[in-house]
Amino acid sequence: MTVEKIEQVLKHGKGFIGFIVAGDPDFEKSVDYVVALAKSGADVVEIGIAFSDPSADGETIMKADLRATKAGSTTKKVFEFVANIRKRTQVPLVFLTYTNPVFKYGYDPFLAKMKQLDVQGIIMPDMPLEEQDEFVTLAEKYDRSFIQLVTLKSGERIPNIIKRASGFVYVVSSLGITGMRQKLSTDSHDLITQIKQITNVPVAIGFGISQPEQMAQFKNADAVIVGSAIVNIIEAHSYDAEEKLQNFVKSMKLAW
Repeated sequence: MTVEKIEQVLKHGKGFIGFIVAGDPDFEKSVDYVVALAKSGADVVEIGIAFSDPSADGETIMKADLRATKAGSTTKKVFEFVANIRKRTQVPLVFLTYTNPVFKYGYDPFLAKMKQLDVQGIIMPDMPLEEQDEFVTLAEKYDRSFIQLVTLKSGERIPNIIKRASGFVYVVSSLGITGMRQKLSTDSHDLITQIKQITNVPVAIGFGISQPEQMAQFKNADAVIVGSAIVNIIEAHSYDAEEKLQNFVKSMKLAW
């Protein structure tokens, strides 16, 4: 069974993208948690690959990276983990990683492995627009989505960023690093509207969204991305988080 493309999954709006770190608390349990997210209505699952210097991430995800590292995380193990996920669910998957691990593995073989495992897309927040040409060409070769990030400071760069967008456009709701926030900027609502005027690629918003009542603030987005709140549930209920995760996703989706 072929995994449905991200654009097709999110084109109807009201999408939910959940995030976990591969190997947190261990690789076997991480598979269960991806399946739990999919069963409870997550339209896409974003899989973080543990990295020693996750520059875009706050304390919550950094701690999850450390737990995954202790569980023996390597790029090879992450690919094995995805292969085990694919035995149980066809939910669209996206990697969130940094440039160094992908470069070290080799851009071409990394993308080839993504295609083999049907991982639909990849996010690398530390690869600037000016250095993307080689990777974008290879991503197109393997029909993988290289997901672009737009921030509140992207300004005049937005049209050039959007030209390369596929899968979805990732709008960063707040300045700074990942982590749950009680209050989110209303500026990101206007940014979503601006982006949707120049592209038909779905627009998803993330960074800081953790509560159902925050969903209403972004009704103009096609999807929301929730990471730290999910990782916090896993941290609090390491080997018994399935029900808590499912209840959380259902409550967030109901808020749409």
